[in-house]
Amino acid sequence: MTQNAPFRARAEIDLAALRANVRALRARVPRAAVMAVVKSDAYGHGMVPCAKAALEAGATWLGTATPEEALALRAAGIRSRVLCWLWTPGGPWRDAIEADLDVSVSGLWALREVTRAAREAGRPARIQLKADTGLGRNGCQPAEWAELVAAARAAEEAGTVEVTGLWSHFACADEPGHPSIAAQLAVFKDVVAYAEKEGIEPEVRHIANSPATLTLPETHLDLVRTGIAVYGISPSPELGTPADLGLRPVMTLKASVALVKHVPAGHGVSYGHHYVTERETTLGLIPVGYADGIPRHASGRGPVFVGDGWRRVAGRVAMDQFVVDLGPDGGAVQEGAEAVLFGPGDRGEPSAEDWAEAAGTIAYEIVTRIGARVPRVYIDEQ
Repeated sequence: MTQNAPFRARAEIDLAALRANVRALRARVPRAAVMAVVKSDAYGHGMVPCAKAALEAGATWLGTATPEEALALRAAGIRSRVLCWLWTPGGPWRDAIEADLDVSVSGLWALREVTRAAREAGRPARIQLKADTGLGRNGCQPAEWAELVAAARAAEEAGTVEVTGLWSHFACADEPGHPSIAAQLAVFKDVVAYAEKEGIEPEVRHIANSPATLTLPETHLDLVRTGIAVYGISPSPELGTPADLGLRPVMTLKASVALVKHVPAGHGVSYGHHYVTERETTLGLIPVGYADGIPRHASGRGPVFVGDGWRRVAGRVAMDQFVVDLGPDGGAVQEGAEAVLFGPGDRGEPSAEDWAEAAGTIAYEIVTRIGARVPRVYIDEQ
């Protein structure tokens, strides 16, 4: 899609900004490698172009949730190290082994399945053992860690696996000073020490996510897993704005005003008439809705930069469209005018965080939920 083609809506993805973010993150971890997490279609930005840009900027690992995402990277010709961590019984273990992926193992069932697949493939699987140090999601409980480590060592000695990493994930690294941070780090150091005492020789030990990478240097270890920060979004308002953290938002979401019309005072707008005009005014129709990922919870509050400044969603967000009140003179807005829902803020437009606040959610969700029918236009693609 060319930059100047007519459009209903588009998400402009600034790959130069993404590369700059990766370089800024690398500068924070001079002794650790950087993993760019590209799960969920690179948080809605487009997995393959963003993965390539991150690698160009010096990331040496990529991270995905599902094996299908990791296999799609291989199908696109990307040969870097890739860790995928969200497995279910019967998953494509052999495909992952044959694609030279690193796979996460959180329990004995997964170890049994991956070793069986390794025997079928005739080559060892690269695995990373994940410990649940307090998040309570995936990962092996400390009480069961010794059993998993012993089984992994036996599989290594049998030639069916190579343990390349030991890892865990923080629950509250985006809340500065939260007591769970130190507690989890202490548990992680203990489980790593035990595994190494039992003969595991991991290539990488890692627990730091984006907020830990930005604020907790003692957690950096051998590798940091940077997700939302790669895309120029602050992990939490408590940690500062993207600019405070040396980051630049990568996605700008735009739409073309579909209709401008004058209405009298007392005119209801959108479903349920939760918004009624107080005066004669001008309405602008923005042709995106919750089918495109615009949160319905932001009805009446979501900000849009159109005409000469910010407007708010007037009434409910519908499936394919919503309305803004442009005021009595309409701000000289005409059909085809550009409406910017969020971006880096260079022209005073709202940010993804502004939409998150309006919807009562987090900025991660705002960018990740932008749907497939909104085309991604890549800027500065090499």
